[in-house]
Amino acid sequence: MAVVTVTAFLLGTIALLALLGTTVLFVEIIAALTRHDTAGPQEGERRPAAVLMPAHNESTVIAMAIRSVLPQLAVNDRLVVIADNCSDNTAAIAVQEGAEVVVRTDVARRGKGYALDAGVRYLESKPPEVILIVDADCHVSPGAVDHLLRLCCKTCRPVQAIYLMQAGSAARLNMRIAEFAWLVKNKVRPEGLNRLGLPCQLTGTGMAFPWGCLSKAMLATGHIVEDLKLGLELARAGSAPVLCPQALVTSHFPTSADGIKSQRTRWEHGHLSVILSDAPRLFLDGLRRRSADLLALGLDLCVPPTALLALLVAAIWTSCAVLFHLTAAAWPLALASLAALLMAASVLICWRAYGRPIITLGALLLGVVYALWKIPLYLRFLVARQVHWVRSKRD
Repeated sequence: MAVVTVTAFLLGTIALLALLGTTVLFVEIIAALTRHDTAGPQEGERRPAAVLMPAHNESTVIAMAIRSVLPQLAVNDRLVVIADNCSDNTAAIAVQEGAEVVVRTDVARRGKGYALDAGVRYLESKPPEVILIVDADCHVSPGAVDHLLRLCCKTCRPVQAIYLMQAGSAARLNMRIAEFAWLVKNKVRPEGLNRLGLPCQLTGTGMAFPWGCLSKAMLATGHIVEDLKLGLELARAGSAPVLCPQALVTSHFPTSADGIKSQRTRWEHGHLSVILSDAPRLFLDGLRRRSADLLALGLDLCVPPTALLALLVAAIWTSCAVLFHLTAAAWPLALASLAALLMAASVLICWRAYGRPIITLGALLLGVVYALWKIPLYLRFLVARQVHWVRSKRD
């Protein structure tokens, strides 16, 4: 009897944690669907800004990125490309396209964080009031720069654009599912937090910062999800990032198998590492300071990638069902069933509101195969976790 009680308690606790994650996901999605004012922050002042564009061997795409940014800059704005450990002609193309270029060579200290630190140090002699970070493989939609800079000047806080990855109309099923999952993570959930008056996570590109905020930040690290870490550190310092729903930045998934594998490993191993290292401290800071912003970021951070969350919920429900069959312990199964219901409702509601242009419902239901396909990636997190920055192979 004691063994049964302990087992029920452990499974019930795990099911409760799963329920917490699916509840956060469900609330964010429902909040995103509420009515809102789509007008941009026109009352905000636009001050002199610099765009930093870190680039490592981006000769095939950087011209497109520069051409999407330059027409949106004012007379006193600057565009600075940091050609970081490049072995191609990235720097020459950037100069030809009209950007200032900083060439950085340090093979022992590689990664986006080191490149951004070099860019900030370059700007110190004549600092702008706002810094906008855009990756070299991105397209910045018209008007996005103005919206980001105005909102940053108005709030004096970091500002995040909606950043979407696109798979293309001819993409395979797994890539269309990945595009939908990215939409949920980087558009729907941040919009939900924004409607609730709460901050969002930084997602890596389309990020605007007051100079005083970014110039004091610890950027020179090789962390594989430096953007996520930066946003959490700034939130602890009292400058939690806010979303600018009117600004859109897009990029494309790699199509090569190596590129897909390295990109997903970096993102998901990095996210899971930050959950383990930062979530407890974030919750404690939020409770100690009575900060809704920190608590909200902590709850949002603890929602794992959608595929992993679905796998966990399924595994927990199965375990609780077996326990119920053997012992008649009903409450763990009830919690697990509610978590499964919220998970399914979240995905279906989000698909109906946002995902139909990306994927059909029938194809989405095959997402279980996509989730199973990613199990080796999650197992590698336990036995061979990626901790160093690796550039995803471009096509």
